[in-house]
Amino acid sequence: MPGDARTTLLVIAKEPRPGRAKTRLAPAFTARGAAALAAAALTDTLRTVLAVPARRRILVLDGRPGPWLPEPDEGGARLEIVPQTGGSLDERLAAAFALCDGPALLVGMDTPQLTPAHLAPATGPAAWHRHDAFFGPAADGGFWALGMAAPDPALLRGVPMSTPRTGAVQRARLVAAGLTVTDLPELRDVDEPEDAAAVAAQAPGTLFAAEHARWRRPAQDAAARPDGGEEGAGRSGTA
Repeated sequence: MPGDARTTLLVIAKEPRPGRAKTRLAPAFTARGAAALAAAALTDTLRTVLAVPARRRILVLDGRPGPWLPEPDEGGARLEIVPQTGGSLDERLAAAFALCDGPALLVGMDTPQLTPAHLAPATGPAAWHRHDAFFGPAADGGFWALGMAAPDPALLRGVPMSTPRTGAVQRARLVAAGLTVTDLPELRDVDEPEDAAAVAAQAPGTLFAAEHARWRRPAQDAAARPDGGEEGAGRSGTA
């Protein structure tokens, strides 16, 4: 059954560079290893986005495109790439929704276990017939997906990000605006080493799982790591 090609799919992402991406995975992973996992997670996410029906598929990127970009699918689905705006995360998410003039669903790059089935409620043939908004809660209290039939950037501005209550506050914003909110399945973000292990086990066929198996090593075997055992980036930055 054909999907709802009215939906614009947004992916908000950071360029997966060593020392800048997934720094909270240290010391279980080196800086290069953490960046490799971030790149794999982004590739897996973008492959899923290319595999579902959509009006547009937009990668809202902080940084430069790289070899982690997947090839267009066999049906010719392609990604548009636009730079993220400056400012806090709530402002950047709001700016992403401002790119859309119709139904839009935004996802992050931290859930490589994402499948077309997870996105089906918002991309299926009746996606927006009875739904004003879709909300995908994350296990850490945030959210992995947010969709609106009529995107309103103001509903994101001022939401405190990266807290255990981010998701609850964002969902409450949607409800307070009078929107009918449909919840998507809860997913686990990859932030800490235990998250990476759990997600890799949950999605064994993904590029992320393969990279996790390649880079995860006991601390005492650092010299045997693919990058020669360089130090991790520490826990000071956001992943």
